[in-house]
Amino acid sequence: MSTTSKASQRILSLLDENSFAPIGELVTARATDFNSDPRLLPGDGCITGYGTIDNEPVYVYSQDASVLGGTIGEMHARKIVNVYNLALKTGTPVIGIIDCGGMRLQEGTDAMYALGRIYAKQAQASGVIPQITVICGSCGGGLALFAGMTDFTFMDGEAGRLFVNAPNALDGNRADKNDTSRAAFQAENAGLVDVVADEADIFAKVRALVSMLPQDNDDFKYTEEITDDLNRICEDLASCAGDTSIALSMIADDQDFFETGALYAPEMVTGFLRLNGCTVGAVANRSEIYDAEGKAKKLGTRLTANGCRKAADFVKFCDAFDIPVLSLTNVTGYEATLASEKEIAGAAAKLLAAFAGATVPKVNVIVGEAMGSAVNVMNSKAIGADFTIAWNGARFGVMDGKLAAEILCDGADADTLSAKGAEIDALNNNAFSAARRGYVDQIIDPSETRKYVVAAFEMLFSKAEPQSIKKHMTV
Repeated sequence: MSTTSKASQRILSLLDENSFAPIGELVTARATDFNSDPRLLPGDGCITGYGTIDNEPVYVYSQDASVLGGTIGEMHARKIVNVYNLALKTGTPVIGIIDCGGMRLQEGTDAMYALGRIYAKQAQASGVIPQITVICGSCGGGLALFAGMTDFTFMDGEAGRLFVNAPNALDGNRADKNDTSRAAFQAENAGLVDVVADEADIFAKVRALVSMLPQDNDDFKYTEEITDDLNRICEDLASCAGDTSIALSMIADDQDFFETGALYAPEMVTGFLRLNGCTVGAVANRSEIYDAEGKAKKLGTRLTANGCRKAADFVKFCDAFDIPVLSLTNVTGYEATLASEKEIAGAAAKLLAAFAGATVPKVNVIVGEAMGSAVNVMNSKAIGADFTIAWNGARFGVMDGKLAAEILCDGADADTLSAKGAEIDALNNNAFSAARRGYVDQIIDPSETRKYVVAAFEMLFSKAEPQSIKKHMTV
């Protein structure tokens, strides 16, 4: 393989040293329409092959923008489809590095059909092998669907462009007003991009994620050598109930947590960690987030439509690949705005269905508030959580005592309402009351969370549920 092109260098930056083996180097474009230049272009603007990441095999393709702008033509697409065919046969992840000028107009409908064949393979591979898209240059038009069809998307914050319609093609918009193709927009507003980084760092981040993921849906990701103490006490964990990304880092093996989609709906955390050497997917409410200077931004404790959709997609991925799910719950209801009301019921239903339908081991830890019907959406025992653990200071109930008192004792004086509210909180709105009814299995000190969660997943290691006779949910 030539080491002169950016496409080649990107593969070498991604894979283990000296592990790449190219496939189809001599495949050449077939010029058929528009009196196309019949020059031989070996490789047809796409380098394909296989190699390893941390000694685990992966298939990879990298588009070469120096060859016909990296455009997708018939043979270019056929090479990508061939990579998918091999990956599906062997149960191996596929990583696509995108730097493309779109469909090759010179090849007309041949190019359009070829792009459709890639879509078909991505759909076939979904839920069978992990798929990762890395956008290093342009990813426009029909190629933008790759970010939606694959499981995780990484994007170069400077050179990457992701769009179906260019910013200047949108009514009332221009790139200098709102560059909808930039990584910031696609990560923060569209939620299509999981990680934004510069090209110098992006491949290290891809490697870190791949090391967490199984090879396919029949491979349980487990690290035999565990260096971290399984009973390690996390002294300051209680102070992280607000920013649960920090809490997840603290309880993880070697304090290593890989967050996905961090810039989109930050009030809902998703990502991967290892517990006792096993990869676990995490979903957590986040009520505050800290900036680089250590200042906290309040996010609230209500479920949002974007947060629910983000978490639902993540839970479905984990369930498809047999990855256990840990949830950290701190929720008091649903976002209450006119805009949210249009979406929240449908989005929350999708998250509820994702948790309820997942057959993998599921552990829920209540780290703060667990109030109202939104609790059921966050992996409660009612919808199938195998273990529910609560911190000893957590609250669990239908409604805040003061609000309940105002409804139950309408017209009473302030002292009566205050007394009744305190009584309701003491009787109903706490983890101990929930535990007496069997809705909470264990009440623990926050510092002991790691050892209890590790033990719960270890006991659930052999969990198996009977196959459903239905084809799939409609939610």
